[in-house]
Amino acid sequence: MAEIKKDRRDFIKFSTLGILGVALGGGIIISPYALEAQMKLRPPGAVSEKEFLALCIKCGQCLQVCPYHSIKLADMAKGHGVGTPYIDALERGCYACTAVPCVLACPSGALDHSCEKPEDIKMGIAVLEFPNKCIAITNTPVPKGHSKKIHDFTNSQRNVTQLEKDMLEKLDGFEGKQCTICADMCPIPNPLSAISMIGSGNGKKPEVYEGCIGCGVCEELCPANEPAIVVKPRLTYEDYYVKGIKA
Repeated sequence: MAEIKKDRRDFIKFSTLGILGVALGGGIIISPYALEAQMKLRPPGAVSEKEFLALCIKCGQCLQVCPYHSIKLADMAKGHGVGTPYIDALERGCYACTAVPCVLACPSGALDHSCEKPEDIKMGIAVLEFPNKCIAITNTPVPKGHSKKIHDFTNSQRNVTQLEKDMLEKLDGFEGKQCTICADMCPIPNPLSAISMIGSGNGKKPEVYEGCIGCGVCEELCPANEPAIVVKPRLTYEDYYVKGIKA
C-alpha cells in the first residue's frame, strides 16, 4: 500500500512538471506577471513578447546564421518560452550586422522583416546601472587580461568567424588605456547617436542617447568585475530616461 501511494505521488509530481513544460514551451497559460519577471533580451526585430512567443516556431534558424554566436535557445532553467531565441549579454551581445541576417532567416514573423538595418533594431536600452563599478569614472586603466572572458567564449565556439576575430583584436587594444570601451566598441553605424563618454580629463563616464538599440555589447565588454552598464530588455530610451520606467 505504501508503494502504491509513493507511485501516485511520483505520478502527480512528474505529470505536473510535464504539463508545466508543455505550457512553457508553447508559450501558453503564462501570467502577465511571469512575462514581465522573465523578460529576455530577444534578437533584432522581435515583435512584442506575447506575440513573439505565439509566433516563434523554435527552429533555430536565427541562431545558425548569427556570425557572432550571440543567439541562444532558452531551456527550462531560463523561464518561459523554452526553445525560443534570446541573447545573454553577459556572454555575447548583438553586433548589429548590416544585413540583420537573423531577421532574414526567421520564417514565422517572430522577427519582423521590416527590421532591415542596424538603426531599425530596438532590443532595449543601455543603462549605467552601477556607476560605482565603472572604471572610467575612477580613471582606472583597462586592466591586463580584461578580454579573457570574451576570448574564452569565442574560442569555445565551433566555427569562429573573421568578424569575431576582428572584434577581439580591437578590444585587446584598450588594455592599459582609459576605459572608453562601451562607447568605442558600440557596433551601430553612428555610435555617437547611442553612447559617448562625457566629462573632461579624469573621471569620464558613459552617457546613453536615443540612438541606443539595446544590443548588449557594452554589457558584454565592460571590463569591470561585474558590468557597470547593462541593458534593460524591451524598454526604449523614452521609457527609461523620460518616463522613468525602470523594470
